[in-house]
Amino acid sequence: MKSIELSDKLSISNIVYGMWRLTDDQDTSAGHIQNKIEACLEQGINTFDQADIYGGYTAERLLGSVLKQSPQLRSAIKIITKCNIVAPMGLHVGKRFKYYDTTASYINGCVERSLTEMNVEYIDLLLLHRPNPLMDANETGAALDTLINSGKVNAVGVSNFRPWDFSLLQSRMQNPLVTNQIEISLSQSSAFNNGDLAFLQQHSVTPMAWSPLAGGSILKDSLSPLFLLMQQIGETHSVSPEAVAIAWLLRHPANIVPIMGSNRLDRIRRFDDASKVDLSAEEWFGLLEQASGHPAP
Repeated sequence: MKSIELSDKLSISNIVYGMWRLTDDQDTSAGHIQNKIEACLEQGINTFDQADIYGGYTAERLLGSVLKQSPQLRSAIKIITKCNIVAPMGLHVGKRFKYYDTTASYINGCVERSLTEMNVEYIDLLLLHRPNPLMDANETGAALDTLINSGKVNAVGVSNFRPWDFSLLQSRMQNPLVTNQIEISLSQSSAFNNGDLAFLQQHSVTPMAWSPLAGGSILKDSLSPLFLLMQQIGETHSVSPEAVAIAWLLRHPANIVPIMGSNRLDRIRRFDDASKVDLSAEEWFGLLEQASGHPAP
C-alpha cells in the first residue's frame, strides 16, 4: 500500500476507509467495527475517515468504543474527522434549519467533542466539511492554526471547497491546508476539467475522493457499456469491476486518495485490489468515454 505524505507531521494510506456507514450496519458492536479496522490494516490501509455528523452525530462514538476496548489500535491508525455542519438531528435536533458554522468557538467545541467521542488525545487531520458563505476567514484560519499549535490536531484541510474558497482560507493561515475532499468518480468526473484538480496539483495539495463508486450506482447495471468494460479490464488483471473503478482514480498523477465505504468484510478485504491494476492511458480514456457517453474532445 502506497503512503501519501500530506505534511511533515502526517502521512496517510493512499486508500482510506470511510466510516459514514457505520450506523447503517446491523452490527454496530465494538468487536465488529474492530474487525473492519483490522481488515483494513492487514492491507496497509491505516487511515479512517469520520465526521461529527456521520450517523446523526453518533459514528465518532462508535469508533471511540473500539479505541476504548483496544487502545493499542490508536498508534496504528490515522484519524480524519470533519466539522462545521449543523443539521437538525441528534446533537442538534432542536434546530429548525441546516446551516454551517465556522466560528472559532464552534470549531473548538467540535474538536473537544470529537476528542471525547473517539477517546483520543489528538486528531490526525481535521477538515471543514463544507464551505460557509458566512465564514470570517481571519477568525476561522486563526482557529485552525491555534488547534495545530496546541497539538490537538496534526494537520487541517477542507472538504467540498472550490479553488477560490480554498485560496481565501489559506491566505489567512500560517499552516498549510493539506487536502480537499471532493466528489470524484467515473460518473462524477467534473473535477478533471473544471479546475479543481488542476488547482490542487498546482499547489501540491492531495485530493481525496468521496463517493468514488458514485454510491455504488456504476456497479448496478451489469449490462451497461461502462460496467462491461470495467469487467473486461478486471478480468485481465484478475480483479473486480469495483477495483477497476478505483484504479481509475489511483492512475491520475494528482495522487487522488479514494475514500471507500462498506460494512461488508468480504468487500473491505478486497479494497487493496485496486492497487494491483496498472491502467494504460487507452484504458483510462476508454473508461471515461463509456462513463460520459462521448469520446475525449
